Amino acid sequence: MKPLSLRARWVLPMDTPAIEDGMVTISGGKIVEVGRAAEFSGPCEDLGDVALIPGLVNAHTHLEFSDQQAPLGPADEGLPAWIRSVIADRQRGNRDAKAAIQKGLAESLEFGVTTVAEIATSPASYYYADSDSPNLLLLAEAIGFSHARADSVFQGLEHQIAGYLEKCNIDSGVAGVGVSPHAPYTVSLKLLDTLIELAVANRYPVAMHLAESEEELQLLRANDGPFQELLDERSMWDPEVIPLGTRPLDYLKRLSHAEKALVIHGNYLDDAEIDFLGQRRERLSVVYCPRTHNYFDHKAYPLEKMRAAGVRVVAGTDSRASNPDLSVLAELRTIARQFPTIPPEEVLAMGTSQAAEAIGWEAKVGTITPGKLADLVALPCEIDENPLTAILESDTSPVGVWLLGQKL
Repeated sequence: MKPLSLRARWVLPMDTPAIEDGMVTISGGKIVEVGRAAEFSGPCEDLGDVALIPGLVNAHTHLEFSDQQAPLGPADEGLPAWIRSVIADRQRGNRDAKAAIQKGLAESLEFGVTTVAEIATSPASYYYADSDSPNLLLLAEAIGFSHARADSVFQGLEHQIAGYLEKCNIDSGVAGVGVSPHAPYTVSLKLLDTLIELAVANRYPVAMHLAESEEELQLLRANDGPFQELLDERSMWDPEVIPLGTRPLDYLKRLSHAEKALVIHGNYLDDAEIDFLGQRRERLSVVYCPRTHNYFDHKAYPLEKMRAAGVRVVAGTDSRASNPDLSVLAELRTIARQFPTIPPEEVLAMGTSQAAEAIGWEAKVGTITPGKLADLVALPCEIDENPLTAILESDTSPVGVWLLGQKL
């Protein structure tokens, strides 16, 4: 296949300054050259007044809920009440998880999301079909609160990962697996320790919901409250699982042993926990899902405090159970509006270069760099300066998406 050169009014590589009147050449599914159009010779496809950015990276989602027409409720009665709605949705008779996942994958590509870190609960065949699919990191979810269930849940997760490894082509560089101990209210410390050992031995990334709600902190601190009631009504409560006075820090210390770990949400981390994360930036990252955060009307997100402490914070969409769509760009635009003091290049990095580093895929995706996958997104951009600001302040959608060098 002959190389393809794309000219754009702006090229935003993310690891080097913006290039006005830029050109990107791709071949064999990878980027081979980046620079000013004037430095190139030969034919090219002129994309016109667009900004070419790296394919967006969604650092956290649950694709199984992609068939939701609107977020589930209630959102104003606390997370445990909302989780009851999630459980009920999972149990509805007409639920088609495969169709929902395929819908979510297609929607992601429409929004320019070419890499997805998915909390995976379904068989591998649900994620891989004949249609185009983003690069997938499948983080196999584990749920097992009681000590008695730890061994059986672990064995089931090993089987689940084996199915993913058999189905997806890890050697292709566009797929990967990891583990996701769901949350402190669904995973015992015994099971968490075993999962971390598995991740360390196999260099798997890890993702865990943590410090998501005040009800979670109450459960850890005092073993009571709405989460204890939810677990008890589902015959899952084991008073020996969480020692009194436990904190999110106790989970962060365990997660820090993994090569890469994603702390999902982190809405209620305290100063010591934020400092701990900042000191372990190369291993630990926080995934902020701003529109989900707003949906639940949580307290103001401590993004500026995290940034000051050196914490790597990246963006995710969570799911359509708490979000209107799967657009990472919409998440970034929300962050830009709510935190106007953060430089636009740093906001965009939360869904590109920094997100790629958070999941350990910085050698593959996240920047427009020779040698990386040719995953690109074209966004309308007619201005002569500050294209990053223009992208984040607009509400435009992608006018072109390339996955592995192929336009979709």
